[in-house]
Amino acid sequence: MMNFPGVLFKDEEVMKKIAAAHRLGKPVDGHAPGLRGEEARKYIEGISFRSETEIPPAGGFSGATDHECFTAEEALDKLQYGMKILIREGSAAKNFEALIDLLNDWPDMMMFCSDDKHPDSLVLGHINHLCARAVAKGIDIFKILKAACVNPVLHYKLDVGLLREGDYADFIVVKDLENFEVVKTFINGELVAENGVSNIVTTKSGIVNNFSCSRKEVANFEVSLVPNQSELHVIEALDGQLITNRLSIAPKLVDDKIVSDVENDTLKLVVVNRYREAPVAAAFIKNFGLKKGAIASSVAHDSHNIVAVGVDDESIGNAVNFVIANKGGISCVIPTEPAGSWKEMALPLPVAGLMSNEDGYMIAAQYTDIDKMVKEELGSTLTSPFMTLSFMALLVIPHLKLSDLGLFDGDRFEFVR
Repeated sequence: MMNFPGVLFKDEEVMKKIAAAHRLGKPVDGHAPGLRGEEARKYIEGISFRSETEIPPAGGFSGATDHECFTAEEALDKLQYGMKILIREGSAAKNFEALIDLLNDWPDMMMFCSDDKHPDSLVLGHINHLCARAVAKGIDIFKILKAACVNPVLHYKLDVGLLREGDYADFIVVKDLENFEVVKTFINGELVAENGVSNIVTTKSGIVNNFSCSRKEVANFEVSLVPNQSELHVIEALDGQLITNRLSIAPKLVDDKIVSDVENDTLKLVVVNRYREAPVAAAFIKNFGLKKGAIASSVAHDSHNIVAVGVDDESIGNAVNFVIANKGGISCVIPTEPAGSWKEMALPLPVAGLMSNEDGYMIAAQYTDIDKMVKEELGSTLTSPFMTLSFMALLVIPHLKLSDLGLFDGDRFEFVR
C-alpha cells in the first residue's frame, strides 16, 4: 500500500492549503501514482473536501485530478470515484498508450497534458501530437477536441474563449483534423503566430535566482562502507516512468569505499543542497547505462537541488561544479586524453536554476546537442536521461528516491535508515 499521509490522515497544514485553494475557487491537483480502491477513495475525498466536516457531493469529487496513472485499471478506478484523469506524455514519463482507450467512455473526465517536456520536443509539437495519435487510434474527433480544448478550460476556469458567442476569439487553425499541424494561432482575435513564426514581441527576462553553495571537492562524494553492511538499497530507474523500483545489491568496494559498478550498471547518484552549505547525499542507481563520465542538473523536482549521476567521483564532482559555476543548468562531462583533461558541455539555466532567458529555439538546439552527447559518448540507454535524472529526487513518487537529506522510501513515507 502507498502512503499519502498529508491527505489520507488529514495533516493539518495540508488540509489548510486545500481549504484555501477551494476558497479561491482553485482546483486541487495532486500526485497519486498506483493508488487503488479504498485508498484512492480516501485520497480523492481528502483533496476534494472544502473542510474536514463537509459532506462530499453526491455527484463525486470533481475537484481532483491525477496525471500519474500507470495503467488503465488504476485510471478507471479513480474515474469511477469522480477523479479527472490527465493523459500525460512528457519527455520521460508517458501514459498515452495505457490510458487513451478510456477516452471513449469518459470524454467529460479526461484531458491531455505533457508535464515536463524538453525544449527540443516542444519545437516538434505538444498537445496537437496527442490529438493526432488519438485520431490514429480511432477515437471520436469531438471527444478528442473536448479533452484537448474544452475540459481544461472548464476544469481550471481558464480565461480562454471556447468559440462561443461573447467569448474571446482564442483559437488555432490546423491543416486538417488528422495530423493537427497548426497553421495560425489567434489570441483575443489577434493573429499571434503563423506557419511556425511568432508575431509576439519578446523581451529578455531578468535573472532571479537562489544559488548559495560553493564548489565541491572529490572527497565530498565518497561513500564509506558501514560496518556489517552487506547490501545496498539501490534505486532502479524505469525508462518512461517516474516510479522506481527498489533493489538490494552487493556493494562494489575500493579501499573500503563504495563505488559505481559500471559493469553491472549500478552508478553513484548524489544530491547537493544548492540553497546552503550541507553534506552531499549519495546513493546508487541502476539503468542509466553510463559507461564513463557524469551528468548533473539543477532541475530536480520538487526542491530543485543539484542531482547528478556518474561512474566515478571525479566525473560527478566536475559535472556538479559546472552547474554551480553557472548557478543552475544541466551539464555533461567525460574524461579525455591526456589524463586530467575533460570534454565538457553545459546548458546554463540562470533563472531560478530552472529556466533560460535566451531564445527557446536556440535552447532547444543546445539541449539536442547535450542529450546526444550523453547517449552517444557516455552511453546512456534512457530515452530522456536528464528528465529521468530530474525525477530521482521527487520524493512523493514511490518507491525509492534520493533527497539532500538521504534515501527516501516513498511507500512508508520515511527516510531509509
